[in-house]
Amino acid sequence: MEKEKILQQFQLKFPAVSAEPYGQGHINQTFLAKTSGKERYILQGINKNVFPHPEELMENIVKVTLYLKDMIGKNGGNPERETLTPVPALDGKSYFKDEEGNYWRVYVFIEDAVTLNAADQLSDFYESGIAFGRFQSMLRDFPAETLHWVIPDFHNTAKRFRIFEKTVEQDICGRVEEVKKEIDFICQRREEMSLLDDMLKRGELPLRVTHNDTKLNNVMLDGQSHKALCVIDLDTVMPGLSVHDFGDAIRFGANTAAEDEQDLDKVSLSLKLYEAYKKGFLEGCQGSLTENEIRMLPMGAKMMTLECGMRFLTDYLSGDTYFKVTREKHNVDRCRCQLALVADIERKWKEI
Repeated sequence: MEKEKILQQFQLKFPAVSAEPYGQGHINQTFLAKTSGKERYILQGINKNVFPHPEELMENIVKVTLYLKDMIGKNGGNPERETLTPVPALDGKSYFKDEEGNYWRVYVFIEDAVTLNAADQLSDFYESGIAFGRFQSMLRDFPAETLHWVIPDFHNTAKRFRIFEKTVEQDICGRVEEVKKEIDFICQRREEMSLLDDMLKRGELPLRVTHNDTKLNNVMLDGQSHKALCVIDLDTVMPGLSVHDFGDAIRFGANTAAEDEQDLDKVSLSLKLYEAYKKGFLEGCQGSLTENEIRMLPMGAKMMTLECGMRFLTDYLSGDTYFKVTREKHNVDRCRCQLALVADIERKWKEI
């Protein structure tokens, strides 16, 4: 179905005149739509292979963005720029389902804002910490248990490990032998993988509304001031642990190398970036975290990095079916980069 015809199914102010591919997302199809009235929107096709219940996903997003708009307004902010604005379809739903069963959604495009794949300066990473910390703070009283589990056990590292072990055992693509070193590295850390989830079960860590994909490029910075503006990509918003959100941001943003860097000598944890993000995150949280949450932030960084490396390797052993790859052994490169970062986090454990 043509993108312009899909856009006709949404309550836009003016008719859409174009829709061009936009961004570098791994999961969903994303297009920048322009209208005859010069307004711009983001059109996205939701990946049903990753998100099998798009209706529930969109219900979460609508609940959370409405709540955030209310909180932002009460705090004297701009609700139209400081959180996403889903555009309803003609039937009032938050999505449109085409005749092929594909789900589409539209957001108002936030003008004069930028996203970064890497921090150009410490202040950029600090501002992303402010953004995700503020996200935690504003949602501190939101009943997390009322949200759908969009991807059950998404950050259940122990369960991810059990899936990994089974994948290694089955070896359906005959790839195990070439990644023995990486498999051994992961298996040597099996005892730590249930630590955070066990603390949640014992009530030592609270269940919160979490973003679950806190990469630097999921924060919009104001185009002029580069101050934290808006958290985007809310597909994985669901109940979770604040330390996981912190840890995933560190995994992605405090690495001195790209996520798929092949030269592992370039991979390390930048203590300056770690400190900048931690400072921003805690300031943004405005005292909403417990002592245990603050104490376990470093473990969140280590576990999210280990879990992500394990997921990349699981996908490689399964035939590269989840993450988009652009070259042979792309997921192996990603895995090795993450495991190298885990090793450096362990070397710098006392500092962090």
